[in-house]
Amino acid sequence: MEALEEEEAALLSQLRGAVSECGQGHLLDFWPELEGPSQRRALAEALRGMLLLESGQALRDHCRRAMEAHRSQGEGAPLEPRRMEPLPGQFLGSASRSPPEELRAWQQEGLRQISQNKVGVLLLAGGQGTRLGVPYPKGMYDVGLPSCKTLYQIQAERIRRVEQLAGERFQTQCTVPWYIMTSEFTLGPTERFFQEHGYFHLDKTNVVMFEQRMLPVVGFDGKVILEEKGKVAMAPDGNGGLYRALMDHKILEDMERRGLQYIHVYCVDNILVKMADPVFVGFCISKGADCGAKVVEKAYPTEPVGVVCCVDGVYQVVEYSEIPLELAQRRNPDGRLTYSAGNICNHFFTVDFLRAVGEKFEPQLKPHLAIKKVPFVDKEGNLVKPLKPNGIKLEKFVFDVFQFSKNFVAFEVQREEEFSPLKNADTAEKDTPTTARRALLSQHYRWALKAGAVFVDSRGERIPEKQSFREDEEPPAVCEISPLVSYFGEGLEKYLKSKELQSPFLLDEIKAETLQQA
Repeated sequence: MEALEEEEAALLSQLRGAVSECGQGHLLDFWPELEGPSQRRALAEALRGMLLLESGQALRDHCRRAMEAHRSQGEGAPLEPRRMEPLPGQFLGSASRSPPEELRAWQQEGLRQISQNKVGVLLLAGGQGTRLGVPYPKGMYDVGLPSCKTLYQIQAERIRRVEQLAGERFQTQCTVPWYIMTSEFTLGPTERFFQEHGYFHLDKTNVVMFEQRMLPVVGFDGKVILEEKGKVAMAPDGNGGLYRALMDHKILEDMERRGLQYIHVYCVDNILVKMADPVFVGFCISKGADCGAKVVEKAYPTEPVGVVCCVDGVYQVVEYSEIPLELAQRRNPDGRLTYSAGNICNHFFTVDFLRAVGEKFEPQLKPHLAIKKVPFVDKEGNLVKPLKPNGIKLEKFVFDVFQFSKNFVAFEVQREEEFSPLKNADTAEKDTPTTARRALLSQHYRWALKAGAVFVDSRGERIPEKQSFREDEEPPAVCEISPLVSYFGEGLEKYLKSKELQSPFLLDEIKAETLQQA
């Protein structure tokens, strides 16, 4: 017992010297009140991860950066118009305007690379479902589809289908490995969810989960926030934490061992995302790109989305608040917005580029500021839930590396086909479970009509067709098509042509086989 007490005393002395040196001595104020050695060890390990015990340099620098970012908040004036340029046409492809023969060629190239096991996908899934109002990762959410599938299941089945398409096209067996970057908050629940669902029939050796780093949350006084007496308030380091995480967990080595050359990176909350999209992958490879971004056309000049463009000759995403109104409203001779390339966090990278970023460029990335309401323990040890924002979180963005690309390209896709994020609860106006569900069912309704299907109601009466409808409008009939049956609407004629389908209609593998035999 005495030996244990002496060990704890030595540890406390070492920690106290380090945290006091960087002005964070309060982190140990409640050490005597912690419940037993396990709580004290947990706090000690957390503090060790935040600072270098010899000097506290790492923690001191982090707090300094947080305070500098907070002081400069709101100082960023709109960019000078002369500094900005739109993406050059030769580096911009389009799902709707590029010639059909080019789209077919890009798809063929993408499928060829997939068939040779050179393409992987990487999911950014470190965020919590706070705005959505759920206590679990967003990938586990069911938006209310007839199939009751979660985002994770939909994505897993799209991977299986694109593997099948590439394998059939080139007569081979192939694999698209799935890398999933989680955070401290989402790793455990995500691992359990995949185990409980048998990895959705994927080989679990091809589903690789890893954690991004966590950073301490800093108060407006420059002090790290204690959320409990023995626990520091921590937050993920943003989706741009990807590049450190790839190095920390030797993920790049795993990619290289598998022979991967190209990685498709995307966010978990987009219900319409195409995993390892052959057209996008093929386009980027055909252009010799080391880095690429999918974009959607802005809906209106002041839509609050970042814009992919050039600033001082360097590619980057410019926040909507930084674009001068005159540029936001500028239009081309064809009437389209000049700065129309809205960022949707959907990217292509070569593995070589990712390694260059991890080994050379990552330290140059500047952190971004997020001000949040963070529960904390006051000086008396009482838990306080603030009514106003009180905490500074620093994070990096995945697209911050565009500036380091030697050959950057962008590919414009149709919003209704490829982008419907799930961010908010249904009490919000947009990006909700309702809008996500509606987007997917509307897409599948269009696919079914194109394949020659006819929808009827419960009385057998034909439902009038409608080819287009507003974002806030439900499709005339409810139709869901399993990703295992069709990846982007292909091959549906053999199941649906001239068939009368009663709404709601779910086309899964079993139903498809029945329809084909009918």
